[in-house]
Amino acid sequence: MHTIIEPFRIKMTEPIHLTTAEERVEKLAAAHNNVFLLDADDVIIDLLTDSGTGAMSTKQWAALMMGDESYAGSKSWKNFRNTVHNITGMKHIFPTHQGRAAESLLALTRVKPGHVIPNNSHFDTTRANLEFAGALALNLLPEDALDPAKELPFKGNMDIGKLEQVIEQYGVEHIPFCMITVTNNTGGGQPVSMENIRQVKAVLSRHKIPLVIDACRFAENAYFIREREPGYKGKPLLEIAQELFSYADAATMSLKKDGLANIGGFFVCQNDEWAEDFKNALILREGFPTYGGLAGRDLEVTAVGLMEALEYDYQVYRHATVEYLIQKLIAAGIPVMRPGGGHAVFLDAKAFLPHIPPLQYPGISLVNALYLEGGIRAVELGTVMFGKYDENGQEQPSPLELVRLAFPRRVYTQSHFDYLYEIILQVWEKRDQLKGYTITKQPQFLRHFSCWFENM
Repeated sequence: MHTIIEPFRIKMTEPIHLTTAEERVEKLAAAHNNVFLLDADDVIIDLLTDSGTGAMSTKQWAALMMGDESYAGSKSWKNFRNTVHNITGMKHIFPTHQGRAAESLLALTRVKPGHVIPNNSHFDTTRANLEFAGALALNLLPEDALDPAKELPFKGNMDIGKLEQVIEQYGVEHIPFCMITVTNNTGGGQPVSMENIRQVKAVLSRHKIPLVIDACRFAENAYFIREREPGYKGKPLLEIAQELFSYADAATMSLKKDGLANIGGFFVCQNDEWAEDFKNALILREGFPTYGGLAGRDLEVTAVGLMEALEYDYQVYRHATVEYLIQKLIAAGIPVMRPGGGHAVFLDAKAFLPHIPPLQYPGISLVNALYLEGGIRAVELGTVMFGKYDENGQEQPSPLELVRLAFPRRVYTQSHFDYLYEIILQVWEKRDQLKGYTITKQPQFLRHFSCWFENM
């Protein structure tokens, strides 16, 4: 079998503090059983997120030194603008300090109370920004996508029938735009097909509803389209990405994902009125439109990173890493979201811990067990992150109870993943001993970042 190797060499290392089991018990208790509140030094392998946690290339470090820190109209801005325009084809381009800033300003300028925003699946900050503006954020996944064990090539697609029903139910006047998230992080890192994007666009065009792409992992999605969708085999990823964006009226992006950078984001659009409103809000909240809260060096870094993310050999390596771990877990009988996602392995906490009901947060139990067992930091994508309260104040569970192991880009080697597999296997073998949790303190929005848990 052909061995897939990392398409890079390691030039610098960062030490890892190898904590003991006793230390981890103490640290997790001090963090109120919420791994977000742990110090990074107390984590052995940090898979909390792939956002801004990757390693930069030599080209990116070299570009960083070329940063032009002029307040307005810098050379770095021009490099950034030209790269983003080349990929997206959008007329108006605005940098932001990260993706949620673009989401926040989009909500501020385009969303009003009573609006409805459909999506294949909103991620946490997207949903929170829309709900904070008074909108209803709806996820429109096909029913088959809610079965973690089902193998489908494009499990992140939007259900076209559900989209039609939402438009009919709420009315065009209440839907300022529709979103598609690529890849579908909430749904297990699953890709969206080009055909599905075309179908969504056709429905929206009939009703004159704009389409906004949440493009955090557009390059990974382009890779899946090349590998799985008829008609795209052998096409350059840049060409696939350009077609993907051609169906959009606007896009938001966290450049901390497929920008291969540690900070940054953007909002792009074709509409002049949207651009004017966004620009004025950007100046108020983030900075002048040619830097948008970023240093010139960050603009340079992301301009390089966006193109590196579209290198085919890099994507082959990235996806092989995910596939390596997921196949070992499947062989051991450990329940996971299938097929493997683009940026992470998602454990199915509902099937992993069937004795823990959703409102006792099986995902949190599994996340904490992974940390206590081996210093692994993961994140729950289940009822804590995506549950809702109904009109009677009763908490409603999420349809999926997942634990995401998100892989920082170009950071960990195969031995780290072998260690990760061993820790998951050890937790699996003692899964019957795990208990649920209750929340003792929580904020109104994005509670998973800072709430406190207590073991039941």
